[in-house]
Amino acid sequence: MKILLTLGGSNSLKSINKQLAVYAASLVENTQMVVADLNDFNLPVYSVDLQEEKGIPDNAFRFDNLIKEADGIVLSLAENNGLPTVAYKNLLDWVSRINKKLWRNKPMLLMATSPGERGGENVLEIMKKLMPFHGGKVVADYTLPLFFENFSDEGIKDPQKKQELEQKLKIFKNELGK
Repeated sequence: MKILLTLGGSNSLKSINKQLAVYAASLVENTQMVVADLNDFNLPVYSVDLQEEKGIPDNAFRFDNLIKEADGIVLSLAENNGLPTVAYKNLLDWVSRINKKLWRNKPMLLMATSPGERGGENVLEIMKKLMPFHGGKVVADYTLPLFFENFSDEGIKDPQKKQELEQKLKIFKNELGK
């Protein structure tokens, strides 16, 4: 059985990106979902001086181990002022000190959502370009605009956006099966 590391790129306790990632991963059959919450990987703000003085924190190694164990990654990024959240970026900074190619070329479904009409398009475009530098193999990407209007406990309400996600998941599943 394949293991999916599922992550919302926000430290909000009510993260809509975590909700979207968990929903999408739940639609991938014959997998075991491991949900990572950024709040479980509390790390000091990265600096070279801190790393030299105290080393790499255990929480960075814990997250790195989750990546190692995963067969695929479902990541939905929150957008703060057009960029990833500080919590996500800080985790990336620490874990990349263990392995610069931290995502290890594992198939990734990269997503974003927001309450706004663009649905995190800015952060998605930026991170699609940056992921290969960190070993991210983005095989499909997806945005869901107007989260609170387009998502419920049952999933995606908008039929077109639901169909689009199903198509992206098909691509992701195909890559995961290789």
